[in-house]
Amino acid sequence: MIEIKNLHKSFRNKPVLVGVNLTIQKGETVVIIGRSGCGKSVLLKHIIGLMKPDSGELLIDHEDITKYPKSKLNQLRQKFGMLFQSSALFDSMTVAENVGLGLSEHTKLPEEKIREIASERLKMVGLVGVEEVKPAELSGGMKKRVGLARAIAMNPEFVLYDEPTTGLDPIMADVINELIINLRNTLNITSIAVTHDMVSAYKIADKVAMLYQGKIILVGTPEEIRNTDNPTVRQFIGGSSQGPIPTLE
Repeated sequence: MIEIKNLHKSFRNKPVLVGVNLTIQKGETVVIIGRSGCGKSVLLKHIIGLMKPDSGELLIDHEDITKYPKSKLNQLRQKFGMLFQSSALFDSMTVAENVGLGLSEHTKLPEEKIREIASERLKMVGLVGVEEVKPAELSGGMKKRVGLARAIAMNPEFVLYDEPTTGLDPIMADVINELIINLRNTLNITSIAVTHDMVSAYKIADKVAMLYQGKIILVGTPEEIRNTDNPTVRQFIGGSSQGPIPTLE
């Protein structure tokens, strides 16, 4: 369970998060939506302990991680997997080495066992026989799948998804959405995704939360979000600029 309570964060006196409140239940998939630059990725970095807030609390299983020392934060992060927007694979490593990286760094498992786990996780995301391939040889969709296999390699309790379908065609985006749903159901993972892709949000989410001007202004099921009367949320999900396109000089 994750509880975010009155979280504030500013950069160079510019407020980014101004009192975020959000509760995420165990086994739930919560999708955070909002415009570019509204603080979605900043919020993810707080959840995984990469940033400390200026004020507020962030409780994971009832413990405030903002008070954790660095050593305890490093232990906490082993409960998390993350799929980065760019997949963030290391080109100098094979696919198997990329997937097993966390296991190599944080466990004393023998190399053969790490490779076995990497192959199992790759199979879970629909990739077989690619262990020795380098990331540069993969398509965008395959890179996302390798990134997803790495995110679940250490049996995390939580997986964070940063724009999981960005840069993919609609068919491959739907493949990734299906994988996210299947992994949640198979591994009972608590999932948090940030995205602009409303098709993806509606498909994978148990709850959708809208971040606007540094606050969560609405939380609801996909159906509740679709049918909301909130004008700011309606504008975002409808993709309307509410006005003429500005002239560039």
